Amino acid sequence: MMRDIAVQVEGLGKQYHIGRQQAGYETIRESLTRTVLSPFRKTGRILRGQATAASGLDETIWALRDVSFDVQHGEVLGIIGQNGAGKSTLLKILSRITEPTVGYADVYGRVGSLLEVGTGFHHELTGRENIYLNGAILGMNRAEIARKFDEIVAFAEVEKFIDTPVKHYSSGMYLRLAFAVAAHLEPEILVVDEVLAVGDAAFQKKCLGKMGDVAREGRTVLFVSHNMVAVRNLCGRTIWLQDGRIYQTGETTAVTERYLRNSLRSEIREDIQSLIAKLPADPAFRLIAVEIQQDGQIGDVVVNGRPVEVKIRYQVLKRTTGLRVYFDLLDEQDTLLVRSFHDEDAPAIPTVDAGEYISSATIPANLLAPRRYEVRIRAGIFNVRSCTGDGLGIPITVEASSKVNRGYPHDTIRSKLQPIIPWQTRQTSRP
Repeated sequence: MMRDIAVQVEGLGKQYHIGRQQAGYETIRESLTRTVLSPFRKTGRILRGQATAASGLDETIWALRDVSFDVQHGEVLGIIGQNGAGKSTLLKILSRITEPTVGYADVYGRVGSLLEVGTGFHHELTGRENIYLNGAILGMNRAEIARKFDEIVAFAEVEKFIDTPVKHYSSGMYLRLAFAVAAHLEPEILVVDEVLAVGDAAFQKKCLGKMGDVAREGRTVLFVSHNMVAVRNLCGRTIWLQDGRIYQTGETTAVTERYLRNSLRSEIREDIQSLIAKLPADPAFRLIAVEIQQDGQIGDVVVNGRPVEVKIRYQVLKRTTGLRVYFDLLDEQDTLLVRSFHDEDAPAIPTVDAGEYISSATIPANLLAPRRYEVRIRAGIFNVRSCTGDGLGIPITVEASSKVNRGYPHDTIRSKLQPIIPWQTRQTSRP
């Protein structure tokens, strides 16, 4: 069974002493050797470092604490979490750039890492020389590297500068070559940390496509990203780190949906009750509360793969004919996309008795494309007046989670709505 495991992590922890040098000074030779060799280390155990006693004046912080998991050969594992959650620290330990304070990690295979722009490159060497250097570190002979060389250079789009020292490269050129080397020189385990945070959109698509190719070839990938669409399209399983610990691990869609709902917040959010208090008074109608819910959780960030419920609680102050409670769904340009009334299925204009009511509407799963919207709550008496003035606007953010266009993960959804409409296709003739 152990032969199927590519990475085994047990009780891993990393403690930093704030404001103190973490290790002794290195010689220039030691520093260069560590920088060049660390991202491409071969099979072996990464042991805990020698813990040092902290003085009473030292302030310490645990970047990782009690982290344990296994990664199977050929598995693509996503690692997500907010900034400071410990994602990069974990990958640096697995890439042998830093030592753990406690615990250990067993890595079974050659590791290729792309943790930051140009990790493992020697600045004084040319692009060509760095390609051959990194291949040699991975244990490849010159002929093997030569077979991959043209493909690496073409992917990186640095043909004109391949014999220029990389210290003269722009950050974009540096990144393209670094990723091309890490992905094409056939490491058994590819570790990628936020490669999509740098580079233009076209290059990001190339990176995602190449990582998909690497995964389909049966190699192991550990992928850190804030791009939930990329994580869902590439990774079968995902670990969510929070405050240096594993908060949740499991099937990627379930983990990322919960992460989005718990981690993201609107840029501008006012207290709904204070907004309700500002609505004009009406003799027949009073709005009490409004909630946007998904899976029973209240929030203004939702995912498009699940239904969204709009719950409106209100009081009818006197018996009224033609009272309609409704909401408008608007895009960021205030274009009206949907208007939905609480009594759309009524056979005739109803009369409503005085009392307190709750009306709930369900926006279907997979209707909204990922973007910002506004849900504007309104009420009125048909052909008489509005009871809520301009209404109560609640901004919501829709994040992608459904499997719409899963075969085309880089396609940009241009429409405001994204319903899954049934299609049927049949072949009518053969050549």
